[in-house]
Amino acid sequence: MKTVTIKEIKDELRNRSAKEMLDFCLRLSKFKKENKELLAYLLFDSYDEEAFIESIKVEIDEQFELINTKSYYLIKKSVRKILAFVKRNIRFSPKKQTEIELLIYFCTKLNKFTPSIHRNPSLKNLYLRQIELIKKAISTLHEDLQHDYGVELKSIDK
Repeated sequence: MKTVTIKEIKDELRNRSAKEMLDFCLRLSKFKKENKELLAYLLFDSYDEEAFIESIKVEIDEQFELINTKSYYLIKKSVRKILAFVKRNIRFSPKKQTEIELLIYFCTKLNKFTPSIHRNPSLKNLYLRQIELIKKAISTLHEDLQHDYGVELKSIDK
């Protein structure tokens, strides 16, 4: 089956009725959990980005509480799972500030985690990669926001 372009899909959707569109959305939500999460974001969370960010932060806190600290292997596995969750939710929002805030929060939690992630090279590298991604995202913002987020980043990257 040949994959069509976004433009072709957009043109075809313009020719469909509201009921057909509703059916398409519901059908899409049945196929992948990510589709359902995106629809939920668009319908319920996109109007209040701050509440969305706070709900993700609460979920991050809960997931960090559940990490098994018996070995660095288990810690690394759990941290990667949390990071995948954060990245998936970042993709839902079109705002760079959401990405920056969630990654800074994740890095803050990771930096304060015990046992220290700095004793394990792969966890430390994961942390440093996220710091670099934050710096790159900050550079695309307005100067005032760059300064504000830069100060926040320096406070966790000590």
